[in-house]
Amino acid sequence: MPEKQENVTETPADQPAGKIIIFDTTLRDGEQCPGASMNIEEKLQMARALTALNVDVIEAGFPIASPGDFEAVKAVAEQITGRIICGLARSLEKDILRAAEALAPAGRKRIHVFCATSEVHRKFKLRKAKDQIVTMSVEAIKLAKTFTDDVEFSPEDASRTEWDFLAQVLSAVIEAGATTLNIPDTVGYAVPYEFGNLIRYLREHVKGIERTVISVHCHNDLGMAVANSLAAVRAGARQVECTINGIGERAGNASLEEVVMALKTRRDIFGAETNIVTQRIYPTSRLFSSITGINVQRNKAVVGENAFAHEAGIHQHGVLANRETYEIMRPEDVGIPASKLVLGKHSGRHAFRDRVEALGYKISDAQLDAAFDLFIRLADKKKNVYDEDIESILEAQTERIVETWKLVALQTMAGTNSMPTATVTLDKQGQQFTDAATGDGPVDAIYSAIGRITGVELKLTDYQLRAVTGGKEAQGEVTVEVDLGGRKIRARGLSTDIVEASGRAYLAAVNRALSIQNGKSQGISQP
Repeated sequence: MPEKQENVTETPADQPAGKIIIFDTTLRDGEQCPGASMNIEEKLQMARALTALNVDVIEAGFPIASPGDFEAVKAVAEQITGRIICGLARSLEKDILRAAEALAPAGRKRIHVFCATSEVHRKFKLRKAKDQIVTMSVEAIKLAKTFTDDVEFSPEDASRTEWDFLAQVLSAVIEAGATTLNIPDTVGYAVPYEFGNLIRYLREHVKGIERTVISVHCHNDLGMAVANSLAAVRAGARQVECTINGIGERAGNASLEEVVMALKTRRDIFGAETNIVTQRIYPTSRLFSSITGINVQRNKAVVGENAFAHEAGIHQHGVLANRETYEIMRPEDVGIPASKLVLGKHSGRHAFRDRVEALGYKISDAQLDAAFDLFIRLADKKKNVYDEDIESILEAQTERIVETWKLVALQTMAGTNSMPTATVTLDKQGQQFTDAATGDGPVDAIYSAIGRITGVELKLTDYQLRAVTGGKEAQGEVTVEVDLGGRKIRARGLSTDIVEASGRAYLAAVNRALSIQNGKSQGISQP
């Protein structure tokens, strides 16, 4: 699978005052986004990408949530080096023991303990008094400290907690041994001025806080997660918890790429920097979209397709005259290739490998062979192959869903005065099955035929088609969302033929559904 050489980061204790620790929670909080759940192999793919991106801390999951989450955290702890690997736990003994077990293989580990502190959570969720909350939190930190010196504490819903009580809880957990204090804006309620003042208040009123790292974890319900995080940095926070593409529960989390590039671009204001290899931002964003099937909106800051596009004549003229007239960042600084056109069907394996490495990927010889074969097949269909095409080939190769069914062939017939029909041939363990079906259109007919062959009935809830590159020879990328007994599953398909891409996407969803049915257990509700 594509990956980059690891870079070893400093420990938080060694960070200079102007260095902001990037705590990535894509694998934990990001996965709570509906449709964004990942299997173990996919989590490992993302963990390797986050390592290449050079994040400081990877929150790998919530081990008590399910056996699958436990195994994923354990796998990340075993296979990823050079990062702090973190696991989440409520202030409960069983949670902390499970997290410690999952994190045991990690060279550098952190247990992240949380306990709700706001009045509404105390009254309606925990049904506990303030002194009980303090006791729970302290006992949880003491237990976690028996497994690792690196313990983080989060007072859930901190932004709606009484400030004096918040200071009381944090002072108590510091005395118990907490080394990082994370201040969550759990429901995205805060505004930047208020949130910055909260951090300043805590710095002045929490006993021993100078011995800890102040962290923030902001949600985007009012669209201010990044702004609140940056306000906290100005006020003295030294760790920001964020996710790739801002993915997460409800409206999402603070977007890693926006936080990092804001700090980099406006260092004159923040006086801070990160360890992030910014040229890996765009490839990591693309990989996550590929794995989950959740595409980035076109006008998304930093990584959206329009982030560096200029259509207005006055903007085009300005950029041609001097890039800085309308661009405050260079596309190549976030990993968007400055050069688009690269290879054709006469290009050899060596040239292909060079281009793959230039795009920031590192792949094995076997993976190169598989990717090169796909490249040659694509080059036979297209006159020019672009960087985006190559990235899509590489990303498709990282998909590790068990392919119970493989597409052998499909044929469709449709017209204004005819009934759309599709004939599909699938392979299962070397045996081929063919069936035909009708539908409202050729794609619907293909899906019906696939359902008849596989016996898997899924409800299609979303269908998206986009061109990977420009021009009439562009590859089409189809993303589908299906419903499996109330569970949302996303999958993608890629081909220069959009009908074939549609079939491949739906078949990938069928295979994903079969993988889930063959043993994926239900987890408990996550914070």
